[in-house]
Amino acid sequence: MSRKKINEIEVFDYDQTQVVEKKVKSIEDCVVFKDTPSITWINIDKVPPISFLKQLRLGFDLHPVVVEDILNMNQRPKVEFLDDYIFLTMRMMRPDKKTAKFTTEQVSIVISHKYLMTFQQGVKGDTFEPVRKIIRQPGTRLRSLGTDYLCYELINSMINGYFEILENFNDTIEKMEKAISTHPSANIINSIHSLKRQLFNLRRAVWPLREAISVIEHADCPLIKKATRIYLRDSYERLVQIIDTIEIYRDILSGLLDLYLSTISNRTNSVMKVLTMIATIFMPLSFLAGVYGMNFQHLPGLASPLGPLAITGVMLAVFIGMLFFFKSKKWL
Repeated sequence: MSRKKINEIEVFDYDQTQVVEKKVKSIEDCVVFKDTPSITWINIDKVPPISFLKQLRLGFDLHPVVVEDILNMNQRPKVEFLDDYIFLTMRMMRPDKKTAKFTTEQVSIVISHKYLMTFQQGVKGDTFEPVRKIIRQPGTRLRSLGTDYLCYELINSMINGYFEILENFNDTIEKMEKAISTHPSANIINSIHSLKRQLFNLRRAVWPLREAISVIEHADCPLIKKATRIYLRDSYERLVQIIDTIEIYRDILSGLLDLYLSTISNRTNSVMKVLTMIATIFMPLSFLAGVYGMNFQHLPGLASPLGPLAITGVMLAVFIGMLFFFKSKKWL
């Protein structure tokens, strides 16, 4: 096998007593860990070209369909059981600290008896740092258990990313609610629809993953030990909680949209009410002004020097009378 170089690969080889952490750049450097008695985690940050994956397939006896699935970056989360390993795909999501948006990438996981491989898309950063810290610490549960528990920890770290996204969504929704109550604007509608789309994308990633975790938990597979199934059950319940929270947020956003439309409608009604009252007040005044503005010779008070004052007084009395009338009806 020729020594092909690929993107830098992260390798953790550990047991209860020691940890070997290194960066390698060739497939051969990965294959040497295949038959070690310790547990090996091989993390490829960016999926390499198919030519390199073919060599990796030969080195680790992977099925050709698995290689195709790794290269397909737009898959729904799923799980497949093969002869001596499990293949799982899911979406890794990380929140943007400045906005409610999040980055997403597909993560493919190959779980064997003594090794576990993860393939990412090359998006900067990941949610695996807590797992790395646990591996580096002596005496942890992870150091004494197998690849099935390592898989659980990786899944759990990605689920934590989902919860962080939901926390950001919650803060954004609270800000939207406050903005609608104080200064509603047309931009809020765009923000509501944008957040709804993001919730839909999150739900599309979590819903099939929940089913995949359930399948792994109940599968008759020797790679998944009984003790680990309990932890997988916890992951399943957390995913159910996420789905429920997503549905709650979607209902809240629908309510915020209704609240916005109602607020705008109420403000429009208030403006129309004021304009209508102004028009109503000036209707009799305009009538009087129009009558006395016509070119007639004989009108009451027209010949009197006090006529203009009298007409002005009548107009003022009508104006004040209508104000009192509106006040009595509680229209003001």
